[in-house]
Amino acid sequence: MPADTIYDDAFAESRDRLAAYADFVAIVKQLRRDCPWDRAQTHESVKHLLIEEAYEVVEAIDEADWTALKNELGDIFLHVLFHSNIAEENEAFTLKDVIEAETEKLVRRHPHVFGDAAADDAASVEANWEQIKMQERDGEEAPPSVLDGVPKHLPALLRAHRMQEKAAGVGFDFPERDGAWAKVEEEIREFRAHVEAGASDDEQEDEFGDVLFALVNYARRAGINPENALRRTNDKFVHRFQHIERRLAESDRTVADVTLAEADALWEEAKEREAANR
Repeated sequence: MPADTIYDDAFAESRDRLAAYADFVAIVKQLRRDCPWDRAQTHESVKHLLIEEAYEVVEAIDEADWTALKNELGDIFLHVLFHSNIAEENEAFTLKDVIEAETEKLVRRHPHVFGDAAADDAASVEANWEQIKMQERDGEEAPPSVLDGVPKHLPALLRAHRMQEKAAGVGFDFPERDGAWAKVEEEIREFRAHVEAGASDDEQEDEFGDVLFALVNYARRAGINPENALRRTNDKFVHRFQHIERRLAESDRTVADVTLAEADALWEEAKEREAANR
């Protein structure tokens, strides 16, 4: 291992990979200079595209489409380079700064790999990670919160999951999974009581939010990512509902033309086909 590197020399990139990286960086810079569309863009004008590309990465993973994943990761990389170039033009920071800052953070937050700390399992790593992040924020004007860094614009289920993970990382969690389920049942009872009592829409929405938050917490304790789970269920609903539509179209009918029982029979047919194809 070279004396000036902290990582195992077995992981050093080969010349051809470094050349591919350098070519990509150079091409993006030239596009920024020579393409009228690229040149006109700002951080704000393309930020929504970055979100779109991230969801396309998730879709490729969900579909186990590794060719698509390769392409979509390239698009994410493009956005990293693009934003870095804009920042460099504005004398804010450079791509080198981005890489060095992330490298330093990874090394700092993995003392069990690059230092003398011990971490025997993933839970220990997560706990250490949150403690280190808190230490990094020491000295800031506002007291640091373990929830800092969870983006407000994450999808609601994912945001709830990440906040609960972070809180659990510093010990704010039910000791046993049964406690989390008891909280789910409690929140369901409270929601139902508000509905039956004719509470205001805002009150019912608040209580329903508590039900979802409690369910997300139980899912986390069960090792389930609620965002992934609901996305799979959404896809499953689309597949089954479209099966109903296709079957009814064979007799020039739509869902609006049949009884719920007829539609439900076709729903069950879709479920049976799914089971047969597994």
